[in-house]
Amino acid sequence: MNIAYGRVSAKDQNPERQLVKFRELGIEDRFIFVDKQSGKDFERPRYQAMRLMIRDGDLVYLDALDRLGRDYDGIISEWKHITREIGADIVCLDNETLFDSRKFKTMGDLGKLLEDQFLSMLAYVAEQERKKNRQRQAEGIVVARSEGVTFGRPRQEIDEKFLHIYKEWKDGGITATAAMRQIKMSKPTFYRRVKEYEALSQEGQTE
Repeated sequence: MNIAYGRVSAKDQNPERQLVKFRELGIEDRFIFVDKQSGKDFERPRYQAMRLMIRDGDLVYLDALDRLGRDYDGIISEWKHITREIGADIVCLDNETLFDSRKFKTMGDLGKLLEDQFLSMLAYVAEQERKKNRQRQAEGIVVARSEGVTFGRPRQEIDEKFLHIYKEWKDGGITATAAMRQIKMSKPTFYRRVKEYEALSQEGQTE
């Protein structure tokens, strides 16, 4: 049976590019497993579900080695568990020449040695690249902050547009949902600004 595993690092990232590759190989959607979270460990729900399904003789497709994980030791451990303990095979689509475990199996003990060397090398490179990216990101944030750049969403203030929409809402002209949509505020932010504005208004009346 052919199985595929894909991963993106965050919920707002799109795994469609990986899914297209898997579907072009004829893999059924029910055998495609995708996680939307970091690869720092292997406690991912869809990965664990796939792991339980794999049987001897199955073929597991990955888009790239780092989709399996980001941890150097973990990648090697999982690869060996799938290929040697379960008896399935793994193919990394971005580097099939090196990472197709079926090729190594035909070479006997020499194949295992070569597989270990290639796997260690690329897993190490993947981990070092991750560390390097994190360092660059941290350095970039420090530089940006020193130049006055702020991070995070800008605060949505009580401005003229808010006051106009607020009055229309309070007069019953529009619903709260419509008000939030027009000023592009989430529900918690909208009611927080309403509370702030009404508190300020009350203070003004008592002065």
